[in-house]
Amino acid sequence: MTLTLGVLLLLGLCQRTISEEPSSSPNSPDDLKFQLPTPTYETKDYYYTPRSIGNLFKMVHVFLYVVQPNFFPKDIVREILQKKFELSMDYGKPESVVLTLQVVQYEIGIIFWAVLGLLFVILMPLAGLCFGLCRCFNRCGGEMHQRQMRDGPFRRKYYALTLLVLCVLMSIGIIYGFMANHYLRTHIRKARTLAESNFRDLRTLQNVTVPQINYVLDQYTTTKKKAVSDLDNIKTLLGGDIQEHVKLKTFPVLDDVEAMAEEIRDTKVLLVSVNKNLWELKKSPEEIYRGLQDVKRDLEQSLKDPVCSVPAQRARCDSIRMSLDQLDNNTYLGQLRLLDNEINNVNGVLQTNLSSLVQMSYQSINNIPERVQKQTTEIPPAVKRTLNYIGLNIKMIAQKVPIQEKLSVFLDSIDNFESNIYRELPRVEKYESYRWLSCLIICCFLTLIMIFYYLGLLCGVFGYKRNATPTTRGCVSNTGGTFLMVGVGVSFFFCWISMLFVVLTFVIGVNMEKLVCEPYQNRKLFQIMDTPYLLNENWKYYLSGKILNNMDVNLTIEQVYSDCKDNKGIYTALRLENVYNVSKHLTIEEHIEYMNNEFAKINVNLDDIILKDEGKRNLLDFSDSGVEQIDYYTYLTETGKSLTKVNLLTYASGLKEHADKLPPGVLKESLTRNIIKIKDIHNIKALPLELQLKELHRQIQELQQRGSGLKVKVTNILDALDSSQKFITNDLPSIIIEESKEYADIIVSYFQYYLNWAKVAIMEEIAACKPVATAFNSAFDVFLCNYITKPMNLFWFGIGKATILLLPAIIIAVKLAKYYRRMDSEDVYEDDENIPMKKPCS
Repeated sequence: MTLTLGVLLLLGLCQRTISEEPSSSPNSPDDLKFQLPTPTYETKDYYYTPRSIGNLFKMVHVFLYVVQPNFFPKDIVREILQKKFELSMDYGKPESVVLTLQVVQYEIGIIFWAVLGLLFVILMPLAGLCFGLCRCFNRCGGEMHQRQMRDGPFRRKYYALTLLVLCVLMSIGIIYGFMANHYLRTHIRKARTLAESNFRDLRTLQNVTVPQINYVLDQYTTTKKKAVSDLDNIKTLLGGDIQEHVKLKTFPVLDDVEAMAEEIRDTKVLLVSVNKNLWELKKSPEEIYRGLQDVKRDLEQSLKDPVCSVPAQRARCDSIRMSLDQLDNNTYLGQLRLLDNEINNVNGVLQTNLSSLVQMSYQSINNIPERVQKQTTEIPPAVKRTLNYIGLNIKMIAQKVPIQEKLSVFLDSIDNFESNIYRELPRVEKYESYRWLSCLIICCFLTLIMIFYYLGLLCGVFGYKRNATPTTRGCVSNTGGTFLMVGVGVSFFFCWISMLFVVLTFVIGVNMEKLVCEPYQNRKLFQIMDTPYLLNENWKYYLSGKILNNMDVNLTIEQVYSDCKDNKGIYTALRLENVYNVSKHLTIEEHIEYMNNEFAKINVNLDDIILKDEGKRNLLDFSDSGVEQIDYYTYLTETGKSLTKVNLLTYASGLKEHADKLPPGVLKESLTRNIIKIKDIHNIKALPLELQLKELHRQIQELQQRGSGLKVKVTNILDALDSSQKFITNDLPSIIIEESKEYADIIVSYFQYYLNWAKVAIMEEIAACKPVATAFNSAFDVFLCNYITKPMNLFWFGIGKATILLLPAIIIAVKLAKYYRRMDSEDVYEDDENIPMKKPCS
């Protein structure tokens, strides 16, 4: 009956399935993090484990293996459930005889111990009656006379110690009985709380399912918003990526062209400055040279002065005459041509605004996102229409998945089952009170017997006097013997009732443990219930017919329980894909193909973004302007010289030294006058021109540096421009296609992620049925096995041990009482021979 109720409980709690392993969810795209709402359940302990009393349960379990070492009889149980063994109809048939023998063979250990217990129940009252009658006739120890023997003291001590040990062992058994009785009563009272907790969890499971389904549907809206946002932002996402590729390839060369345009402008300014300075320096040195020639002629005339004929002054005059050649010309700037042709060529180049052309290219590249948006205006609306259609399709699929329909049946089953439990609980609690009181009375009677025995031992041991004769024993010792005999009498009166209770609980408890609890824990009970055509001759598997109405699906109770224990969803646990296959319908491959086809239509034309041909011609004209072909060596050589062969101030200082050593006269005056002229020429004319000549020399050096390798530079720039143009013409279209595909894949990936997540959520997470397995486990493992069966087994184990030990305790107590009670007669001894002699009874 319990087994059948358990199966019905499972069927009532689990009318739903799941089967197909969902595909693993891909990595979550940015901003798409879905987390299904998960409930919190009250029943936390899935496996119940007794604490302090658990070791006692294990001890009893070991004893059960000794009593019943046979394995679970699956075949016998199947035959019984298939109604192949009915006493009213099949008695005497060969099949029934064989099945009966199999049952007896399996239960032989239990039957053996039960028969022994029943014999104990039957024989102990008879033995007590016979014992009482025997003592009434002064037999069986009823004679109040104790024969004295040499080993009497030893026997007294031996009997006392043995009885004490037996009492201790029986007391332990009685304690087991009290503990088991208290444990059973305490935990039976927890049944209501446990049931309420499980039912609340089941209702929580039912109540959270609809919000979970709605959450899955709402996340499509979130996904759609993300996709629409990307579609509306195609300018930045797609156009920006294409722009980055173009920038990477074109900006460096456009920067070089921009630098070259700046170079052309700087070169023109430098050419004009060089030409101006060169033109000025070609005229100005003539005045210096004419002044120096006048000084030279004047000094030559002055050196004809007679003073130079004087031997003392002749050498000085000759030195002055020889130095006059230093006043000749040192440079020939007039031979250098002006740079008018080069200036005219550069001016021709500057007629084309190269910088403007470069800025136009920059602007074209910066406008790529806008051009992409304008050229793809028809794609986002088409994709949005597809997304709306997908959303409607997903809502239809959610309506067709039979989870909510099964949940309504599920709730009705819970209501009916809960009402039945609460209706029967008061009756169960009432009968539990009777059971508890009965067990308590048994334990108390056994405790009373133990009290008599302990009091008998206490009074007998401490009241016994070695020097006292059997007829002169004290009252305490005599009371101890009386307590022992009272304990014996109560034992005979009560032990058979105790043993009868032990036999009943033993047979029930052992079979419950071996036929229900153990098979439940090792799943063999599920295997029995999953036997084909067992519960319904038309259904191979009961759940397949009951829930799916499909005989071809192997839906077993064990599989449903395992899936629920692993907290899988109802869809997977009950293989609901056989009713409605979510994986088959929750797919958008054809819509993805349509969207990919739409994105494949993207065709962005960017051929005109690079530098125009006139810009390239402008660069070629600059390379041919002649700036690089100028004879810089000649210009630098001439401009690198000083205007005079000697420093005029130094030369004037030398003349002054000569003049100071000449006697007054015409020559000295001439030298003094020309010294002044030379200084004036240096300070007024030569010095500014020297500075201007140095500046011209520096400008020519700079111009040489600018013009050096100009053709190579221009060629490299033109090659880079050609490479960029080739990239735009040949490679950019494929890059646009690739970026468009990547852009499309990102949008599509949102929905692929959502669909994969939705499949996982529907199959594994929505209505995760762990509360069902928890409720089933609470009914069997916790309530039936741990709350009832195990303490029941501990009770009969403890009380049975105490009851069985009453038999040797009775014998020992009867023998020991003779040593404590006051006798009516005793043996007489002769002092010499110490031979006991029987004293006549008084």
